[in-house]
Amino acid sequence: QVQLVESGGGLVQAGGSLRLSCAASGRTFSSYAMGWFRQAPGKEREFVAAINWSGGNTYYADSVKGRCTISRDNAKNTVTLQMNSLKPEDTAVYYCAAAPGGVAALRSGVYEYWGQGTQVTVSS
Repeated sequence: QVQLVESGGGLVQAGGSLRLSCAASGRTFSSYAMGWFRQAPGKEREFVAAINWSGGNTYYADSVKGRCTISRDNAKNTVTLQMNSLKPEDTAVYYCAAAPGGVAALRSGVYEYWGQGTQVTVSS
């Protein structure tokens, strides 16, 4: 079992940056693909970014491509989402998720473990 705890959310002005972190428990972190999803009020949860077990493959939603970078440190059991040039439409609760098997995926149904979420608010 994997427990995930996100941190790093907050209030930022448009054009600013935030760095979200997700700390994972368990000794098998490197066997999981990791993903970031977000959910804005009144909207469905959507994919943001994903990374495979080794960090060699990454995927991004078109809405954040070029502005966000996902990375992981298997020695520290952490995954990070660096977000730059933030826009008001990036405002949402951001969730970290873990998918067994190590292959990065865009579909939320593949992810077995989820964190509690961290709020990101971007003011205009």
